Amino acid sequence: MNNEDTSNVMQVRFGGVGGQGIVLSGRLLGKAAALFDDKDAVCTQSYGPEARGGASRADVVISNDTVDYPFVIAADVLAVFFQEAYVMFRKGLRPGGLLLVDSDLVRPSDDDDIYRSVPATRTAEELGNRMAANVVMLGYLVGATDVVSRESVEKAIRTTVKEKIIDFNLKAFDLGLGMAQKDGAS
Repeated sequence: MNNEDTSNVMQVRFGGVGGQGIVLSGRLLGKAAALFDDKDAVCTQSYGPEARGGASRADVVISNDTVDYPFVIAADVLAVFFQEAYVMFRKGLRPGGLLLVDSDLVRPSDDDDIYRSVPATRTAEELGNRMAANVVMLGYLVGATDVVSRESVEKAIRTTVKEKIIDFNLKAFDLGLGMAQKDGAS
């Protein structure tokens, strides 16, 4: 299958800055799809030379068939956590694609009238650590798209993050999933 025929392909891009867990979000989504939902998935990442504060992007291509091109051509879903990431990556969202913005960190342009505003950072702060905003957003994305199962992401979290923060991340994921369900996103 090539990326021109996108009927079985979901292209997801996470965008933000280093330190927001953008790459981890991509890894969790890709791992959930490939290892636990029996799909084909490829995750690529790009980040600035700075460990924290530089531009960061994670792209995940998920398919029921073989993924033969590992890069996002036109994102079906764009989840952004930083204003500059919105500006940089917005043009890569396909027409009719799902735009998710962290409501406290990103203000879409006035002509962007269709998007989902997700209070990911605020929710993570209320949970106890803003560093989980990426997992809150991942939960919302999964709830809004059903691209992977809830159980597969929970398994990916359990097998990826440090043991001492597994339960915290599972709560963050569940909160994001609940927000999407409350919004009637799926």
